[in-house]
Order: sequence, then structure tokens, then C-alpha cells
Amino acid sequence: MRKNESQKIREVFDEKLALNHIHIDASELFISRLKNISDPEQKRKIIGSTFIEVFEQEAKKIKDVEFLVQGTLYPDVIESVSVKGSSVTIKSHHNVGGLPEKMNLKLIEPFRTLFKDEVRNVGRELNIPEEFIQRHPFPGPGLAVRVLGPVDKEKLEMLREADDIFIKSIIDSEIYNDIWQAFAVLLPVQSVGVMGDARTYEYVLALRAVTSVDGMTADWYYFEHDFLSNVSNKIINKVRGINRVVYDISSKPPATIEWE
Repeated sequence: MRKNESQKIREVFDEKLALNHIHIDASELFISRLKNISDPEQKRKIIGSTFIEVFEQEAKKIKDVEFLVQGTLYPDVIESVSVKGSSVTIKSHHNVGGLPEKMNLKLIEPFRTLFKDEVRNVGRELNIPEEFIQRHPFPGPGLAVRVLGPVDKEKLEMLREADDIFIKSIIDSEIYNDIWQAFAVLLPVQSVGVMGDARTYEYVLALRAVTSVDGMTADWYYFEHDFLSNVSNKIINKVRGINRVVYDISSKPPATIEWE
């Protein structure tokens, strides 16, 4: 999860949606199972099966639980499995291709044939707070697919801090709702830099921001040069371990929105 994200979601559930929920921190289990795993498809499969395992363990503590309700969207299905005829799997979403074949719960997916913009309209009909509706999409496997290559605590912490600076800068500039999705990606690449009078050899961070309607196609967002310069300087000065920041100007297609 991103920096302080679990806490913020719990606050929305408690204070604005009045939802009775149980929060489980299984981060140590996920990280241990992802140790030395680089392949993004393997990451997604591990996260999907672990997610269901933890969910079912908790569900057993509550009587008469029969169903798992998921917010699977149509783009998840299109990218994960062949919908009509012969097509290639682009990437397995943990809630589609990543689920184990046998589950003890019956699966319900009310949004499986809807796109993100359609789901947002459903949310407005249900009087869900706009700040929740306008949240940028976030991949099921979370930051594990935004740390390219093997995942560990140190890299996750670097990415959390850098991503937080990026998103807060977007919010402060009042352009968050103009962007479909924005995030940072920690690359498995190190480069030479200079901090003060010392040589550094640290990680490269990529920033990604796109505009879209339904997530099926996307164009990269045109930031002002000063914005990118300020964000880059903040990240390099505040996040230890990163000495170079680049901006991704790829559209979808041919690139996907997420890097993995």
C-alpha cells in the first residue's frame, strides 16, 4: 500500500461510509513470499493466492460467510483473459487471473462488465463521497508491481516516500482530478550522481501520469516544466537512495499504464 493509505481508507469507511470493516496487516507475509521474485506475472499470482488465503482465514472467524464480493472491472478482465476468441494475456490482475482455482467462497463481481467511468457514475447514484469516487485507480498487487524486480522493505519505503511527494504536489497544484492516474515507479537501475562533494550510485525513479476516459487507452499528461523540476528536486533531496528522476511520456497503446 502507499504511504498512510490503509489508515486513510479506514477513516473513510468509519467516518463517511459507516461501513463495518476488519483491517488485517499481512504485509510481512506478502513480502516474505515475494522475496527474490522478479517476474511481474509471478508476483501477481503470488499476491492473488495470498490475498485469498488471508481473506478466507479471516472469513472463517465470522459465522455464515459465503461470498467474496470484488470490484473487478471490465479492463481487468480484458487484460487478464481471452474474452472473445483468441487473444493474448497482457497481464494477470490478481482479482482475475491471480485467483486460485478452488475457493471456499462464492465470487460476486457486480462491476465485471463496467468501465471505471461507469462505476464512478454508479458511486454518485449511491451518494458515495466525491473524494472517494475520484481516487485514481490503484493496481490490486499494489506497490509490488511498481517496484520493478525483486521487492523488499527498503525499496518499498523509498517508493512510498517518493510517490507521496509526487501525489501531494499534484493535489497542491489542483490538477489531481485532471489526471486519470499518477504514480511513481522504482526502477531496477542505479546511476552515478553527485550529492555535495560525494559520488553516489543510487536508484532511478520514473514518474507516470496519464489522461484517459476508461483506462483502455491513455495519453501522458503534459506537466509544466517547473512542476516536474520541483518534484524531481524534492524527491532527490528528501528520499535517500534515489538520485535520478525521469518522466514517462509513453501512451497506451503501445505501453500499458502500469509498468508491470
